Amino acid sequence: MNILIAPDSFKECLTAKEVAKSIAKGVKIALPNADIVQIPLSDGGEGLLDALVQPMQGKLISLDVKDPLLRTIKAEYGISDDGTTAIVEMATASGLELLSEEEKNPLVTSSFGVGQLILDALNRGCSKIIIGLGGSATNDGGVGMIKALGGNFLDVNNEEIGEGGGAISELHRIDLSDLNPKIGECKFIAACDVSNPLTGENGASLVFGTQKGGATEDLKRLDSNLLHYATILNSHLGIDVNSIKGAGAAGGLGAALFSILGAKMRSGIDLIIDYLHLEKQIQNSDLVITGEGKIDSQTLYGKTIMGVAKIASKHNVPVVAIAGKIDDDIDEIYKKGITAVFSVTNQPMNLEDSISGADNLIKQCVGNVMRVFKLNQFK
Repeated sequence: MNILIAPDSFKECLTAKEVAKSIAKGVKIALPNADIVQIPLSDGGEGLLDALVQPMQGKLISLDVKDPLLRTIKAEYGISDDGTTAIVEMATASGLELLSEEEKNPLVTSSFGVGQLILDALNRGCSKIIIGLGGSATNDGGVGMIKALGGNFLDVNNEEIGEGGGAISELHRIDLSDLNPKIGECKFIAACDVSNPLTGENGASLVFGTQKGGATEDLKRLDSNLLHYATILNSHLGIDVNSIKGAGAAGGLGAALFSILGAKMRSGIDLIIDYLHLEKQIQNSDLVITGEGKIDSQTLYGKTIMGVAKIASKHNVPVVAIAGKIDDDIDEIYKKGITAVFSVTNQPMNLEDSISGADNLIKQCVGNVMRVFKLNQFK
């Protein structure tokens, strides 16, 4: 029996690679002779490096960058074996997981570190840079990133504005004359799993600001600042970023990538599927096991497991999905190629216990699922 294991990460718990290993252990409990292929996936956020660097036979580059609060940290990005393509996971430099709960504040957090990763890749001669937009701690519209690349964001006194989403209200003029010239020789691809606009009720601030530490009274201010930013971008570059799907990704980083760096926006899971030749792997499988930390109604919109299910349904390959938490409103995903969904939790437990026991919970859940397939003589 050929089984493809292709999960996303269980965020703040296990990486996609770790989840895949746990699933494989569960399969072996019931089917020790199964032929297993493990392909950890990502929707463009956490896990992008794991998903792409090894298949590209690439390497990781570590360097000092500024974290969201401008403290110096070590961060990594990947470069393909031929040295032409860089893979940047923005969260490694500007992600929520770099901050404690008390430190989260989108009024002051900056995407400067992402720009430093991109700059290093440009200086190494990369002609294509893939940037994953998940897990951002910022709401600065990518201003910090562009600053690191040589851009200037000036107030009415022709002085550089401060860092973070709160400082954007002071923006009067954008000067890109010192922008790194290598940018024009590079192709940028922004990988994300959301299509949110920059501003408005579905925009970066009002939808994602709270999880980044924004107080309720700050969200409208942040949204207003990004609208001001969009107006200035339009007047300087002639690009209406508010009309671009995905411009609100990563606290508006998508807007700067598209308007200033000329990036092409792509669904993260679609990009991963293409690079990993996942369709061929699915065609050669009798069963696909995927999963993510939470499965809910939002899973339908660009999430990893739906990208897997879409291909599998085309080739009539059954798909089992596992998750740490399953909401009630998931009926639609069964119409989109998912055969069955299982929660890995086997009894009432708190979050800490579910996280600490995740490896064993996944193994036991998958073991039981595979016993059912074995009982029904699935082939």
